[in-house]
Formats: sequence, C-alpha cells, structure tokens
Amino acid sequence: MYNKGAIVTLVLVFGIISLILLGSLFGFILLQYRQSSQKLAWNQSLHIAEAGVNYYRWCLNNEVEGDCLSEKEYFDPEGHSIGRFSLDISSTTSCGEIIAREISSTGWTNEFPDTKREVSVLYARTSVAEYAYLLNDNVWAGADRETRGLYHSNGGIRMDGENQSLVTSSLNEWICTNSFGCSSCPTDDGCRMDGTDCICPGVFTTTGNSDPGLFDFPVPSFDFDGITIDLAELKSRAQASSIYLPPVVDIDPQGDGYHLEFKNDGTLDVWIITDLSATQAYSLEEGWHWDYFTIEDEYFYNNYSIGSACSVVFVEDNIWLEGEVKGKVTLASANLIEPTEDTDIILLDDIDYTVKDGSDGLSVIGERNILIGPDSPDEMELRGIFIAQKGRFGRNHYVGNIREKLEITGSIVSNGRVGTRWNSGGAIISGYLKRENYIDSKLIYYSPPFVPYTDYNFKIVNWEEIE
Repeated sequence: MYNKGAIVTLVLVFGIISLILLGSLFGFILLQYRQSSQKLAWNQSLHIAEAGVNYYRWCLNNEVEGDCLSEKEYFDPEGHSIGRFSLDISSTTSCGEIIAREISSTGWTNEFPDTKREVSVLYARTSVAEYAYLLNDNVWAGADRETRGLYHSNGGIRMDGENQSLVTSSLNEWICTNSFGCSSCPTDDGCRMDGTDCICPGVFTTTGNSDPGLFDFPVPSFDFDGITIDLAELKSRAQASSIYLPPVVDIDPQGDGYHLEFKNDGTLDVWIITDLSATQAYSLEEGWHWDYFTIEDEYFYNNYSIGSACSVVFVEDNIWLEGEVKGKVTLASANLIEPTEDTDIILLDDIDYTVKDGSDGLSVIGERNILIGPDSPDEMELRGIFIAQKGRFGRNHYVGNIREKLEITGSIVSNGRVGTRWNSGGAIISGYLKRENYIDSKLIYYSPPFVPYTDYNFKIVNWEEIE
C-alpha cells in the first residue's frame, strides 16, 4: 500500500509539474504570438499612416481636397479592412494660393487600435528658385564664374567656370560663334568644323574648372511660355491691395522713371527721376548706343508700407532699384497700357535681406530687361529671383568700366543671353572680374508671391515620424 501511495504521489507531483511547464510553454508561445502580432501591427500602422499621406497627396494633385475625408478606412489588397488613418492638415498660403501643405497622418490597425504611429510630411511645389540659371538662349559662362545650383539653357552652353550641380542643355549640338570665344574652333574640347561653322556639344568646356561629369544634354526644353507670369494679374493685385505706381508722366510730365529703395523696416521709398545722364554702351542686341541709366536729378515722392498679406509692387514704368528687403515681396515692372512699350529694371546698388533664415525674399520681374547699371558698386551683392521675361539679365559693355566682384544669391531666369563681363582678345575690358552664384534653397518651396513653378504637382519635401 505504501508503494502504491508513493507512486500516486509521484504521478500527481510530476503531473502537476508537467501541467505547469506545459502551461508556461503555452503562455510563452501565446506571449510571443501576441508580441509578434503587436510588432506586425506596429509596422502596419506605419504603412497605414503613409497611405493616409499618399491619399491626401492624390487629393491635392487632383484638386479634390474638399471631397477627401479626414479619417478613412484602410483595406489590404484582398479588400479586407485592417485599420484606419486620420489626417491633420495645415497650409501655407501666398496671396490666396496654397504653396505648401503639412500633413500629419496617424495610422492604426483594427486588432491593436492603441498601437498608433504618426508621420508628418511637407508637400510643396518646386519653384524656379531651384535653378541658379534658367535660360532660353546660348550662353558662355566664363572661367571666373562659380555656380552652385542647377544651370539650364534651352540653347548651347560653354561652361568654363566652376559648377557644383548639373549643367543641362536642350541641344545636342550648336554653332559656337566668335561671341562665345569660338573664333578658333576648340576641336580639342569636343567641337568640330562643318564648313565655316564651329559645331560644339550641347554643353562643353575649354578649362579644367568645370565638372563634365555633371553635364547632361540633350534634355527636354524648358517651357518658358509656361512660366510667363500674368503681369495683368499682378497689376490688379497691386491696385487692389498693395502698391501700384502709374506711368511716371501721369504724376510728373518731366519724369523719367522711378527710383525705388526697399527699407529694412518693411517700407518702400519712392523717388521720381527727372534727369538721367548718358553712358556709351554696347550690347549684342543693340550694338553701340547710349544708356540713360545714371540718375542726375530726382525728388522724393512717397514712402509706402508693404503689406504682409500679399506683397506685390507693380510699376508701370522703368525702375532703378536697391535696398534691404523685409518679408517676401514681388516687384514687377511692365507697361500694360502701351502694348508696344516694354519696361526695364536697372539695378543700382546692393539688394539684401534683413534676415537670411527664409523669412525674407524678393522676386524682381522685368517685362523686358533687368540690367546692372554702369555706376554699380565695385563689390556688388544681389539677393532675389530675377526674371527677365522678354529680354535678358546682364550688364552692358561700358568702355574701361571694370568692377571687382559680383555675388548673386538666388536665381536668374532670362529669356535672352546673360552676361556681366566682356572680353576682347583674351583680355577683360568691362564688367565684373569675379562672379559667384548661389541658389537660395530657402526660397525653392517658400518663394515670394507669384514666382512660377517648374513643377505644378505637389511633391514630398520633408518626411519624419512623430514620436
């Protein structure tokens, strides 16, 4: 009987131990399964949150935001509901137009609704500020030039300067003439003679300054007609809620144009010019001629406060410009009253910002040319997006007029050939000896009002997960 009792006791003890071990094993397996399921749900929650961002991006690009839901069910490829996402949207607008959206999307699964993940994405359109130069003509970038930013032309490019970004041309080949330094065809640099023509690659160089590994041609042409700014709309905006200056003769019959100076307090000083002196000049478009760019006499007209809601200044006449910009401002010069008359903008002196953190920005839009005057500083600094719609950005040739350094932070958009230095027989005869160009990356997505886009679709600019 004792042995039987001992056996029963041992069976019970080992049975209980086995049950405990088996229960622990099942508990461990269940815990592992639950942890694996939670980990899977944690990963799925991120995918669901990203799906919410992509959903709203589709709404943006198809202009159906009003029909899009702030919370939506998420289905797997088999059509089974596995979770939901909720959206929180904030917008940045400029003159009533949405220029950027910050989208926060939170995702979770049906099985583990408390396991949530949130992502924040900035969607914006890309403006012409992503380019250091955007041109519609053949161009020669001299050996002194340093360019940090995209450089594109629909024409051919001789890039003898330093480039740290892509240099692209829409041409496979082009005729390089004397005005581009090809009086002797640089056949050692990829060019060839065809009869009397010097035929060169779309982008080529004759120096060791540039990086040919960043040359790309031919690429699709840039649609300059597509970025032409509606000057009539700018005029209407300025007349309705900002600053509009009529043809100067409407104010003073002796007027020759306006001298504008941006002030660091967010205002604009305006002078009426009554006398200009002539300087003999040369340009490829006009040949030898007289430039009436030097102000001899003027009088103060008014000081204007530049509003922050939609800061547009429209001038129906020629402008002489300088100053320090506060806030984001677009300045346009155009004569829409007389269709045969096109206006120019003359850059007198430095143009700077009060701060460099992206809060300030300037867009200067010339109906025809934007030109640096003959009395510009020896060392000149320009900040802004400069758009010459029908003409060109540059500095004419003035005999013996040589300056030291030109630094541009921003973008040059020019329909015609650009140039701020003149050579003859290998010698510099006019313009700036040293030239540097940098894009202003802070204006690519948050540019001043009405700056044209290079891509009208919203794209991801920044992505981060919110812990």
